[in-house]
Amino acid sequence: MSDIDDIFVIGGGINGCGIARDAVGRGYSVRLAEMNDLASGTSSWSSKLIHGGLRYLEYYEFRLVRESLGEREVLLKMAPHIIWPMRFVLPHHSDMRPAWLLRLGLFLYDHIGKRKLLPGTSQVNLKTSVIGKPLKKIFSKGFEYSDCWVNDARLVVLNAQDAQDRGAKIETRSKVVYACREKDYWNITTEDVRTGDRKQHKARLIVNAAGPWVDKVLDETMSSNNAKNVRLVQGSHIVVPKLHNHDRAYIFQNSDNRIIFALPYENDYTLIGTTDHDFKGDPINAKITDSEVSYLCSAASEYFEKPIKIEDIVWSYSGVRPLYDDGATEAQEATRDYVLRVDGKGDEPKVVNVFGGKITTYRRLAESMLEKIEDLIGSRKESWTADSSLPGGDFAVSDYDLLVTKLKAEFPFIEESLAQRLIRSYGTKAWVLMDGAVKLEDMGRDFGGSLTEREVMYLIQHEWAETAEDIVWRRSKLGIRLSGQEVKELDSWLQQHQ
Repeated sequence: MSDIDDIFVIGGGINGCGIARDAVGRGYSVRLAEMNDLASGTSSWSSKLIHGGLRYLEYYEFRLVRESLGEREVLLKMAPHIIWPMRFVLPHHSDMRPAWLLRLGLFLYDHIGKRKLLPGTSQVNLKTSVIGKPLKKIFSKGFEYSDCWVNDARLVVLNAQDAQDRGAKIETRSKVVYACREKDYWNITTEDVRTGDRKQHKARLIVNAAGPWVDKVLDETMSSNNAKNVRLVQGSHIVVPKLHNHDRAYIFQNSDNRIIFALPYENDYTLIGTTDHDFKGDPINAKITDSEVSYLCSAASEYFEKPIKIEDIVWSYSGVRPLYDDGATEAQEATRDYVLRVDGKGDEPKVVNVFGGKITTYRRLAESMLEKIEDLIGSRKESWTADSSLPGGDFAVSDYDLLVTKLKAEFPFIEESLAQRLIRSYGTKAWVLMDGAVKLEDMGRDFGGSLTEREVMYLIQHEWAETAEDIVWRRSKLGIRLSGQEVKELDSWLQQHQ
């Protein structure tokens, strides 16, 4: 059975790549197919947070919150270049939840999960503190607590990169069009979406981690007849010029019992989101609606002294979350927990489906998946990811500034801002990217926004980037700084050099 992979993963989002990495690290042979680019679905359209989910306490999701809180520092130590601590300010609104309830929730938040690196909750006087200045004067009391920020799409790519380094086969732009059982293995057909070429693969087990398309894979690829396991919920965000000069984020309560975040974004902007409403149709077509724009502007303007207007928006994005359909009445009440389900009778080869999940718990979800895989096709090695580093993340959480200083000292011809961005994106892998460069001309063409030919070539060679969209919106967030013409010129250059 040497030509048969142990595990075939469908889906190159955070769950699929996390499972592939964990599995190959335990000694399984693994192949992953993603029909588009890595992180091109839900995983790149998040609120960019590694968080416990403070509001999930109200829905009694204690297991999920505990697991999420425990994962914050595990992931922070795994990838301190793309994950970093962030303090969140929760103003007390006299018409919303009472202060005692907020204190209780934050007390639980501080104590039901493991926390060593992140500071706990404190109360803040919004009348005297700098963090109260951007807010309306009616807010005098607030609370400050810790969570983490993450570059979501880069987290996906680094998991895929590490999986490949350990022996997994990662195939992007490769759509699974058919899968059928034959004796004790799956016969799987993939199609290259660029050329239409088809290939055959065999695997002992399939992991269906297709996110919003998980039911479609079951229906169209495996003929499971009208599968209905996930509830598609659209979440949208808007980006405006930055609303304050400090490094804290805000979490605001709304009159509909939802919350929104206002987060520092890419140094010069504020990210505001998210919404929650049921979605119908192909998730690839998700677009922010006028009502979502109005909702986010209105909700943020309830708190900020300077009203948020539609004309302030410099960018917006929408994604579809594949929540497990637990029958909740409202989209905001649907569980954010994950469910793993094994399909297959008797001794026939199995498919394990991933329903739901969130970025914060992807590593634990992968561990739970590997427990099922071990039961189905036998065990290999012990769990290992809790104490691992992702590519470029092999440095201490507190050493980011030291790495920036070191990179700038070794390559003095680059700007300080570029050194900071390279360490934030690539960590210690920045030295791989910069290898051989001795002068500014060695960086090659400047495409704008500090993106150079050298960085683009690194992304093509090491991170599966093929299009301008891959590079400026997923491998980086430089699309917000580049003009439409600059993006077109980058795409033209890519077509000539691939």
